[in-house]
Amino acid sequence: MIVFLIKRLTFGVFVLLSLSLFVFFLFFVAPGDPARVVAGDKAPEAQLQQVRENLGLDRPMPEQYLRFVTRAAQGDLGFSYRNRQPVTDLIVRRIPVTVSLVFGGVLFWLALGVPIGIISARNPGTWKDRLGQVFILLGLSFPTFVLGMLALYTLYFLPRTAGFTLFPPGGYAPFLENPAKWAWHLALPWTTLALVVAAIYARLTRGQLLQVLGEDYIRTARAKGLTERRVVYRHGMRATLTPLVTQLGADIAVLLGGVIVIEQVFGLQGVGALAVQAVQNQDRPIIIGVVMLGGLFIVTTNLIVDLLYAALDPRVR
Repeated sequence: MIVFLIKRLTFGVFVLLSLSLFVFFLFFVAPGDPARVVAGDKAPEAQLQQVRENLGLDRPMPEQYLRFVTRAAQGDLGFSYRNRQPVTDLIVRRIPVTVSLVFGGVLFWLALGVPIGIISARNPGTWKDRLGQVFILLGLSFPTFVLGMLALYTLYFLPRTAGFTLFPPGGYAPFLENPAKWAWHLALPWTTLALVVAAIYARLTRGQLLQVLGEDYIRTARAKGLTERRVVYRHGMRATLTPLVTQLGADIAVLLGGVIVIEQVFGLQGVGALAVQAVQNQDRPIIIGVVMLGGLFIVTTNLIVDLLYAALDPRVR
């Protein structure tokens, strides 16, 4: 297990270094002058040169990259051109919003998608299975922003016209200050995220469980007189967990890098919203910081998934 872990850590470091080289190269080939963004469009050339010296942009590219990697390894991602603040501080202030959104969304879509997939797999060809497939089809067909607008209309605007507020249209309340208000503000974003992603997990669970329930060892378990519930949940679902864990790790990693659409629809100031603002302002240090953060989340979750693999199936080791 130790050798397995060392190999995965080494590969993760290699991936992060490759990603840092890629985004840093894009920093140079992208159109626009960072010094012009900082100093303004009407700044004279002498001032632009001074800004380049202050930012270290006048140094050779290899030296700048080495400096960037060294600082990034210490948690320093540079300064924002627009906000004049450390990029790390800007991201850290936004992470609780995104983590809260993803955390609740994960619980919602697992609680909704996996049971629907199990019910469909246990009752193939019946009306329960057809209802499950309709849910899957609708969830995969609707764009995220459409579901978000529908949730706002039905659960905020309609109750508001009736004279009461069922859920707020957006915003964020810190968990430590008021947990109830925190959950109340995130209820609509959680619902939207869960409806989109739950369809994927329902389809995946149904397909994998149908395949597993047709295996010989499942028929043997039934022949021994085990109850159907025990056959499905103790034997069938254990074999189904591997693809579910893979999908869950990938989804969490991507969403922690910024739930851009949902954050924009519900006005949440998370990492995704920060990335959108940075692109609009051509604030490259923030863009690079968000990309590196997303890469770190992906590497970390993949490492956790690999360890779970080894725990679920010793053959992986």
